[in-house]
Amino acid sequence: MRDVLFFDSMLTPKVITFVYWLMLVVVLISGLKTIFGGFGFSFEKLIVGLLMMISGAVGARIWCELLIVLFKIHDNVKKMAEK
Repeated sequence: MRDVLFFDSMLTPKVITFVYWLMLVVVLISGLKTIFGGFGFSFEKLIVGLLMMISGAVGARIWCELLIVLFKIHDNVKKMAEK
């Protein structure tokens, strides 16, 4: 607990996994809303919804991985500074 309160360790990397899963749920709901929303069902809405889900999932993954890379860089710089 002391590490978190005095910023000796990073809390955000632990939260990134939760945020990633939350983003996936939002992407899934948005894609399904696009597919089944509005009047009737059409092939175009199906394609747009599926593309939205795929691109959203890939985008969320890339964004979270970039954040994790930043924190790993921080950890490695911290190790080098301790040497």
